[in-house]
Amino acid sequence: MYKELIDAALEARENAYVPYSGFKVGSAVLMEDDTIFNGCNIENASYGATNCAERTAIFNAVSHGHTKIKALAVVGDIHNFTYPCGICRQVMVEFAENREIPIIIIKNKDEYLVKTMEDILPGAFTKIDLDAEKEVKYV
Repeated sequence: MYKELIDAALEARENAYVPYSGFKVGSAVLMEDDTIFNGCNIENASYGATNCAERTAIFNAVSHGHTKIKALAVVGDIHNFTYPCGICRQVMVEFAENREIPIIIIKNKDEYLVKTMEDILPGAFTKIDLDAEKEVKYV
């Protein structure tokens, strides 16, 4: 399973649109039915409009009707391990099948780390927290 995700993330990295930073990132997500979607980072002259590879891959999957991530892989700098940014972690947890899904942090096709969603975003704020809030009675 990891090899396919790693290959898809590395391939997506090559399509990154990074005219400002030059920092290419690729990502791939394995969804509940074993379909893999990938994405790359896409920069914009208005930096706030830039989209990260992880979110591109997830939004690609969701736009095709898939909402449960089984695993995610990400590659940035091929000489170092590049972890997802904070906003990507929050989007990842929104669609994670559970908090134990593997997050594969890739340096290159032979070197990678496997973490869990809980490892990289402990104590995440999720829809469960919103449901719990509705039950709180204010006096």
